[in-house]
Amino acid sequence: MPRVVVTGGSGKAGRACIADLLDHGYHVVNIDRAPPAQSRCPFVLVDLTDFGQTIAALSAIDERVSGVDAVVHLAAIPAPGLYPNAVTFHNNILSTYHIFEAARQRGITNVVWASSETVLGLPFDEPPPYAPLDEVYPGRPESAYALSKLLGEEMAKQFCRWNPALKLIGLRFSNIMEPSDYAHFAAFQDDAIQRKWNLWGYIDARDAAQAIRKALEAPLTGAEVFIIANADTVMQRPNAELMAAVFPAVPLDAGIGPNQTLLSIEKARRVLGYQPQYTWRDHVPAPRKE
Repeated sequence: MPRVVVTGGSGKAGRACIADLLDHGYHVVNIDRAPPAQSRCPFVLVDLTDFGQTIAALSAIDERVSGVDAVVHLAAIPAPGLYPNAVTFHNNILSTYHIFEAARQRGITNVVWASSETVLGLPFDEPPPYAPLDEVYPGRPESAYALSKLLGEEMAKQFCRWNPALKLIGLRFSNIMEPSDYAHFAAFQDDAIQRKWNLWGYIDARDAAQAIRKALEAPLTGAEVFIIANADTVMQRPNAELMAAVFPAVPLDAGIGPNQTLLSIEKARRVLGYQPQYTWRDHVPAPRKE
């Protein structure tokens, strides 16, 4: 099976990705600036803002890294507001460039990387143009973090223009959740505003891992982006009621299900064969009916 380097393998998405790849027979190496709490595969501490370290990590590190077939690039400052804007932008755009360039120089043509739902216009202080949202309309970043992700998508296009054999798939992950996070979902059920910032979306880390594996295995070339969310929203209230309360002027597809995700995953389903397997509703008791 292929040998895959996962950057940021110590984080939420990274942990789930590594577990999923190992369970499917892949050889995996985790490179990150933070050691994992528990390790199922070799770990190498690498600063991806240093190009020398990056290309070395994709070349050979003793018996831990050699013969890399593919890269999953998840390492990043994971959200706006955690660091000053310039620090977030510098870290994310530079590390992404270094991974793309190091892969190109090493002849690694299969790269899946973490873009973000934030390129869609989060936190929607300006309402979205329609719902469900999809990959069709131009990105409109509202933070330095989102800008770094959108420019990463544009950078991927140019790398693939230089080398049409490359596959650079950007996954626009929604808000990543682990099962332990679902206990908090009850706290925002009575307030439609609290989670309007991403149209009430989320992605279970295990389904994020599935999407990564499907993207690695997809027989594609070129730069592509996919929204990756779970099949439902984080709310028990129906979409029509939520949209009427928060975005009354935004057109809502009449065929959308009452709790169906408003971050469309139809392209990922159609092209990658992605099918979410998990939902928070299996972890939280349904409200009692009076």
